[in-house]
Amino acid sequence: MAPLPDADIQSFTEDNPDWNWSDGEIARTFEFEDFNEAMGFVTRIAMEAEKANHHPDIDIRWNKVTLTLSTHSEGGITDKDLDLATIAEGLV
Repeated sequence: MAPLPDADIQSFTEDNPDWNWSDGEIARTFEFEDFNEAMGFVTRIAMEAEKANHHPDIDIRWNKVTLTLSTHSEGGITDKDLDLATIAEGLV
């Protein structure tokens, strides 16, 4: 799987403005009511990531969860990253 062209990534971030694109990664911080809600989201995205065999970097800060996606083996953003980002959007 090859890294996506910049135009595809730009289109995704234009359609999903909460996602930031920088340095070969896309990232978004999700904010929840409390720690319990944040951890529930982490569990749900972990299950989806395992199914997809594609795992994000996850940073948890009380009620905030930041997902950072990049396909390290390909050296950039691939369809796997955009697919998992789309799944994450559906989990909140």
